[in-house]
Amino acid sequence: MERCLGIINYSNIDKNFGVLCKPRSSYMLPFGGRYRIVDFALSNMVNHNIRTVALYTGKKFRSAMDHIGNGKPWELNRRINGLFIFPPQFDDEIGALEDIYQYHKTEDFFLRAKEDNIYIINPNIIGKYDLNTAFKYFKDSEADITLIYKNTPCTTGINIGCLNLNFDSKGNFKNIGLYLGTNREFNMFLETGFIKKEVFLDLVRRTMETGEDLDLRQAILRFKNLYKINVCEYKGHVENIRNLKSYYDANMRLLDDEIFNKLFFEGGPIYTKSKDEPPTLYGNMSKVDNSLIANGCIIEGKVENSIIFRGVKIAKHAVVKNSIIMQKSEIGEDSVLVDTILDKEVIIKEGVNLIGSKSSPYVVEKHAIEVREWN
Repeated sequence: MERCLGIINYSNIDKNFGVLCKPRSSYMLPFGGRYRIVDFALSNMVNHNIRTVALYTGKKFRSAMDHIGNGKPWELNRRINGLFIFPPQFDDEIGALEDIYQYHKTEDFFLRAKEDNIYIINPNIIGKYDLNTAFKYFKDSEADITLIYKNTPCTTGINIGCLNLNFDSKGNFKNIGLYLGTNREFNMFLETGFIKKEVFLDLVRRTMETGEDLDLRQAILRFKNLYKINVCEYKGHVENIRNLKSYYDANMRLLDDEIFNKLFFEGGPIYTKSKDEPPTLYGNMSKVDNSLIANGCIIEGKVENSIIFRGVKIAKHAVVKNSIIMQKSEIGEDSVLVDTILDKEVIIKEGVNLIGSKSSPYVVEKHAIEVREWN
């Protein structure tokens, strides 16, 4: 896939995650004990020999710059090609924050690139896509655009509002709509796929000229009759992280060995920024059951069905259950956390009880200090 460059396309859904996205974009949310969501998109690209990657960061780019840097963990720190990070360009022009506008402002990058094709991905939809097979299908079919989807059963309503690919009677691509729960399964558009570079640039220019659609998906639909568009089905595991509940659920599903292995081991490893941490220390009174615990922690209390990030301290007689505890947070003695998400460097004082629910986890923002209320 050396003739294909990658685009990681910022998805403007930060408001769906509440205080967790005050300091960062949603694709930079910590995931699985030591990773960030964006690590999956970056890793899957380099595992399939995509060596030129453009990351459009969105407004909150400090976290991305700190974590990704020059792309060394993914071997994208190259003299030729490698990683290109594009913070947003702010002008008074209409649609300055939409993706088409940002592509237009960085058009020179695409003109200079030697690759003839582009692979675009929404990093918030995690999957270990077999890009070699999908790219071969894209090339062999001589399509201008290939969209990747997953046929998804839905009996609980959790996927209502996801993008749905519609086909005609012959199984050809027809349109992209929203899944509203009227059927028990649907073709979830994974917001990833391939496009010829010349078609991509043509779409950007046409859209900027008309000024009517400033989103790439909308542009594809508006001008779909000008191009040959087909679809490719993905049958592997997917996590569509589009709001707080789906983020919580996706982390909790990692406690299932089968899902964990599918996401982290099948189809190549997941790379991330490395940090040197000592092994976790478990106290004599500690008890841990069905949890992911990163290095550098001190566990003296009880942890059950939880994701614990690096450097977390859990004191004696503290209980953490069904929760996500991010880096360097501290939980005091006799505290109880159930169905809770703590952002980084949160301090929970002695005797504090935080109880959420699986449908609505209790969230504590970064650097907060929770103190017991005395009556």
